[in-house]
Amino acid sequence: MNIRVAVIDDEPIVGSRLKKALEKESYQVESFTAAEPFFQELMHKGFHLVFTDLRMPGADGMTVLEKTKNISPETEVIVITGYGSIDSAIEAIKKGAYHYSAKPLKLDEIRALAKNAVEKIRLQLENRSLREAIAQRDSLTDIVGVSQIMQDVFTLLHKVAAVDCNVLIQGRSGTGKEVAARAIHALSHRRNAMFVSFNCGGFTEELISSELFGYEKGAFTGAAATKIGLIESGAGGTVFLDEIGEMPSSMQVKLLHVIQEKRIFRVGGVRPIDLDIRIIAATNRDLKKEVESGNFREDLFYRLNVVNIHIPTLAERQDDIPLLITHFISNYNKAFGKKIRGISPLALEILLHYDFPGNIRELKNIIERAVALSDQDFIEPDDLPPDIQQLDFRTFESVDMESLEKIEKRHIISVLQRTSFNRPLTAKILGIPRTTLWRRLKAYGIDSDADVFDS
Repeated sequence: MNIRVAVIDDEPIVGSRLKKALEKESYQVESFTAAEPFFQELMHKGFHLVFTDLRMPGADGMTVLEKTKNISPETEVIVITGYGSIDSAIEAIKKGAYHYSAKPLKLDEIRALAKNAVEKIRLQLENRSLREAIAQRDSLTDIVGVSQIMQDVFTLLHKVAAVDCNVLIQGRSGTGKEVAARAIHALSHRRNAMFVSFNCGGFTEELISSELFGYEKGAFTGAAATKIGLIESGAGGTVFLDEIGEMPSSMQVKLLHVIQEKRIFRVGGVRPIDLDIRIIAATNRDLKKEVESGNFREDLFYRLNVVNIHIPTLAERQDDIPLLITHFISNYNKAFGKKIRGISPLALEILLHYDFPGNIRELKNIIERAVALSDQDFIEPDDLPPDIQQLDFRTFESVDMESLEKIEKRHIISVLQRTSFNRPLTAKILGIPRTTLWRRLKAYGIDSDADVFDS
């Protein structure tokens, strides 16, 4: 790792001595005789470690310390002064200085300080890399699916997370649009900043404006103090605008201006505030049709629709239902202190025949209810909502009754096919040990994938 070090001292000789001493340790060192050129370089390239004199014309060492920590919190700062005092040393440490050193400088001490500070920086970077790796591993844990259509969505989420463009997520209510948006944020370089969510539906223009943009004190009656808006609070992170198709047309104009100019004005404000945000919008409407009908601005649509992600309905990804059920049972077992082992074949069959107008949100609620109410090892039809139990009778009353053995065999084959013949996963979904699955397959004469298809 190339360590970048800045030395700031208004005495060029002192700065030069420090630079040479630190360069012998293989650090990349730049020296400055004033704070302002350093701040410009800090914004442009960044530094890992900063040595700054305390007393300098213009911005002093304390100002350098504070501004450096605001711009780059992970940068370590060592304050050097020829006018040492306990009070100033304590103040510097309180403001985040790594160390406070008095002149005359001892170069061996400076090298030792730099070595220790760099070791701390290395550990911080390693920890951050580890956290990022964990975040990337866990960021999609709430999006479950083995179907090809969902595998394509996963691939697209990973790709779009790596580029800092606006995204439009489209899908029906309950399909998991916000979960997808959070996954993009967690996989992106903005993961350590805020993810801010706002639902654009059901609010007046005035309320949307004050919530998104904030307002200055005295901007209107009741504005007793300045309020930071959601967009401004998401600086450096991601702003998720749900149900963007519900946004009033006048607010669409304001949002377009924000995206184009990358700045906002608070309500009642006269000073522009620069923004560094990524916008992800979502809707359950067909925005192209909304544009054609004049309900949504075409220019805003194209600004938002840089990358379009369609989240499929649960009916489009029925292969994922068994896996989703297992996932939700596991989550609610932990939440409710239960030990439900799985779902019975008949209860699963009922859910597989249901069209889920509420999509994943509805399935999640069904399983939450079932886990909460069940006092058995497996979720049974009686644990399902009454209207879905009635679906069971409508579905099966018109067909010949089958033996439990035939139902079980058909169900095992169905799960095998849905998991692409992954037998460990099939056993997990069925809630039985692998050895039990093996015995059932033997008993039913299912010894290979071809036997499954023949059946």
